[in-house]
Amino acid sequence: MIDQFFAIKKEMMGRYDRAGRRLSVTRLSAPGCVVVQLKTKDKDGYAAVQLGWGEKKSKNISKPVLGHLAKAGVKGDQKTLAFLGEVRVEDEGTLSDVKVGERVLPSAVLTAGDVVCVRGVSKGKGFAGVVKRHGFAGGPATHGQSDRHRAPGSIGSGTDPGRVWPGQKMAGHMGQEGATVKNLVVLKVDDRTGEVWVSGGVPGGRGAVVRIERTGKLSEFHPVLEVGEGFSMKEAAEEQAQMEQGLGQVEEGEGEAGEVKKEEGK
Repeated sequence: MIDQFFAIKKEMMGRYDRAGRRLSVTRLSAPGCVVVQLKTKDKDGYAAVQLGWGEKKSKNISKPVLGHLAKAGVKGDQKTLAFLGEVRVEDEGTLSDVKVGERVLPSAVLTAGDVVCVRGVSKGKGFAGVVKRHGFAGGPATHGQSDRHRAPGSIGSGTDPGRVWPGQKMAGHMGQEGATVKNLVVLKVDDRTGEVWVSGGVPGGRGAVVRIERTGKLSEFHPVLEVGEGFSMKEAAEEQAQMEQGLGQVEEGEGEAGEVKKEEGK
């Protein structure tokens, strides 16, 4: 079976797990993907599964793409699939596990406790200087420097090579480029609501498309607490008070028993 899945970023929130740790959680919308095409090495040069997901008006999609989706049995007069993505497979024999037109749910690929890496496109930050874009220290703040505090400095010598090297770190467009976040943990997979929760942040803003790839499994996993599950602060305080009161009664009982023994010894 495939080891990757596509989802759409919704929002971030905070949750506690059963070990008492507070986690940053990203909610991803993953209602499922439709298998649109199976690619083989003989015909296409590589083995892959093409998946489609999301929803988009049919009038905003080109006719060749609509025809491609129709071959997979995806027909929509008003709306159809919005995105297409490929998942490469090492063993071409795994293609027999899926069929064109069937729907793949997130639970078929991901389970709670899986370690994943999430790929996407980072947020665009517009034009930025070298201090913000590359972390330059800037020029001296004193000794007559009035306008060089955030300047890049020299970008190359004049005589040799007499030009600016390609890839020189300079001011320019920041963000909106491919980014990967590794070693995130899948906290929850719910086919009913079509959501996948992962720990930490993922690239992009709300509505960004991300690719989730399973890379391992945690040896010890603590599920997150649902809303309303677990003790409230008031209940925890009451339980602590009852426990302390019970310990006090036990200590008093031990003291009385000790005095009785002493009197018997006399």
